[in-house]
Amino acid sequence: MSLSDIPLRTLADAPTTLRELTGGKPALVVNVASRCGLTPQYTGLVELQRQYGPRGLTVIGMPCNQFAGQEPGSAEEIQQFCAATYGVDFPLLEKADVNGPGRHPLYTELTQTPDDGGEAGDVQWNFEKFLVDGEGRVAGRFRPRTTPEDPAIAAAIEKLL
Repeated sequence: MSLSDIPLRTLADAPTTLRELTGGKPALVVNVASRCGLTPQYTGLVELQRQYGPRGLTVIGMPCNQFAGQEPGSAEEIQQFCAATYGVDFPLLEKADVNGPGRHPLYTELTQTPDDGGEAGDVQWNFEKFLVDGEGRVAGRFRPRTTPEDPAIAAAIEKLL
C-alpha cells in the first residue's frame, strides 16, 4: 500500500487518505499541538498553504498529545482554536500518536525517512514536518525547530511543484 492510500480520519471523523486530501499532489504533513512553545508555527504553515496551495501543495496537520500533553483538547476544541487563533484553513486529521506502540500507520511509514542529517526514527517533538510528493514518497523531513519559513522547506516544495 502506498503512503498516499493509508486510511486516515479527518478531525471531523470522516474517512480519507492523503491521496483524497491532495488529489495526488504534494503534501506537508505536520504533527501539531495547541499548547506548545512551537504552536506559533501555525502562522507559517497557514502562509505555506496560501503561497503554495494554488500550485498544488496541501498542508495537513495531525494533532498529537504525546509531547508533554500539549494537545489535550477535543476535536471541536482543536478545530476552534486553530481557526480562531491562527486562521487554519488546511486539513486537520484526527488526534493520533506519532511514536510508540500506538503510532498511527502513517507515521510508521513517515518516520522511516531520515532527516538531512541522516537520522530516521521517532518524531522528536511537535511540529516535525514531512514533505510527501504526489506519488506518496517522502521527499523531505524537517525537525520541529525548522520553521515553516525556512528556505530549505521552500526549496524542497519548489522542487515538487
